[in-house]
Amino acid sequence: MRKIIVTEFITLDGVIEAPGGNETPHPHGGWQAHYRSSEGGKYKMDELLSVDALLLGKNTYEQFANYWPTQTGNVFGGSMNQYPKYVVSTSLQKAEWNNSYIFRDVDKEVANLKKTDGGNILVYGSATLVKSLLHHDLVDELRLMVVPVVVGGGLKLFEDNLELKKFGLISSQVMENGVIILHYEPIK
Repeated sequence: MRKIIVTEFITLDGVIEAPGGNETPHPHGGWQAHYRSSEGGKYKMDELLSVDALLLGKNTYEQFANYWPTQTGNVFGGSMNQYPKYVVSTSLQKAEWNNSYIFRDVDKEVANLKKTDGGNILVYGSATLVKSLLHHDLVDELRLMVVPVVVGGGLKLFEDNLELKKFGLISSQVMENGVIILHYEPIK
């Protein structure tokens, strides 16, 4: 069975952000950019090359579809453009980026996707989607790049919904810039 692997940049106080930092109107947006490193870049490259499909929420998909199709001539961009991209959205009408498919029902369609042949599936960002995947117990691995900053608010990955989810640590890695990479799997 294929695994759903969620990967996030996250602060000490649980705020998530894309590398550009421009997806939310937060006064401290862009915090992740101050912690870029070759070590982190290699980790993200290895992570992408370890899967063969992407699962994205609508907002992340639209941001990626506006950027990645023009990024050719490198392994990262080539993989992003080549991989199948499954977009979970009830409002997206068309997915024109190469090899993209729209899912309407997280619970059923993603559960069925996990049963298909192929390698693991990576979820970048996509906070709303990730919250739903967690709720439906569809996340097989949670990879957090914990950036040593506190920003006091913003887009949270985990909400105060009083839902208990337990995770076991698979591995951890401390990078030279103070970022800690944590790999967890759910305990069922």
